[in-house]
Amino acid sequence: MELRLEHSNQPLTDAWSKHRVEPRGSTLLGISFRPLQAEALGLDGRAALQSLLAYPYGLIRLGAYWNRIEAEPGRFDATELDWQIDAAERTGKQIVLAVGAVKTFGYPEVFVPSHWLAQPLREGSLVRPGSHPALLLGAEQFIGRIVTRYRDRQSIVAWQLEHEAVDPLGVEHSWRLSRSFVERELQALRDADPSRPVMMNGFLPTSSVVRVSQWWRTRDQGDSIAVAGSLADIVGIDYYPRTALRSLGHRTLYLDGAEGRSARTTRTRVFGSIRGRGKRLMISEGQAEPWETTTVPPSPERRAPFSCPPERLIGNYNAAMGWSVKSDPLFAYLFWGAEYWLLRNQSGDPSYLHAFARVLERS
Repeated sequence: MELRLEHSNQPLTDAWSKHRVEPRGSTLLGISFRPLQAEALGLDGRAALQSLLAYPYGLIRLGAYWNRIEAEPGRFDATELDWQIDAAERTGKQIVLAVGAVKTFGYPEVFVPSHWLAQPLREGSLVRPGSHPALLLGAEQFIGRIVTRYRDRQSIVAWQLEHEAVDPLGVEHSWRLSRSFVERELQALRDADPSRPVMMNGFLPTSSVVRVSQWWRTRDQGDSIAVAGSLADIVGIDYYPRTALRSLGHRTLYLDGAEGRSARTTRTRVFGSIRGRGKRLMISEGQAEPWETTTVPPSPERRAPFSCPPERLIGNYNAAMGWSVKSDPLFAYLFWGAEYWLLRNQSGDPSYLHAFARVLERS
């Protein structure tokens, strides 16, 4: 069954400490760091990143957030990103740098400065170069400037272009970037640095409900995984096997179809198509924090949200390791939700951090 009605908060157990850990082989392990999410959780961003960098993983994804770096016309301040990259380099981490421009990972995903977008994007529209020339110009300039600034950093092993580039933003916005808009951004990126691979990512449906909805909303030009498969060097998969739909009192309705035949068929088709094109695969977001009905994941005392208790951090990783093949292993697996682990630890529950450390130690 893909739909499950469950108590949203489950008793916290030590199941994570007994969970087997699949070997990773040559796959790099790492995290994404979301400074805005750290702030939303009441954490100090720099202290949070320093804490997370202390763990012995190999790869971290950082983001260049356009409206933070270029908050006003004529102003370009990348001081905070400079610091993040410096801190990552000091601990020997390799970096995937997401250069945006319009969309970057982390809520609310859209980070366009107001001076480059006089009016909100029209819902239901396709954002094309001809319909939004000023936005495209600003995006190209920002991408070129970011890539030029950091292209001499040996720690950066790939650039990420956009975030789920041509998909709508969940239920909040229905506008989408056109493939032609993204192609222009990609050209600006490659002009600035033709040497490094470009990663583009997309959301992998784990239920028939989401798969049909995604197909319907992107049927005119394909979804982000399809576009990434034709444009990028590395295709990132955003994998969330258990997500909340609606709260009903103390219970919540969840989508949980990742192990069903429909999900397996979709994975086989999608991964086969990507590998058949000679592209590399990675898990750009492996669910390791709850996806409940609120933007900020809840953190109940001595309990864990059903969508992702700490043992599922390991279970989701294990599932992905089963998608590697000897001839073409996953390039990387990035755990999603590291800031949440710190919040839990601050509240007296270190189990998410311990589960992550268990994977690093035993894989």
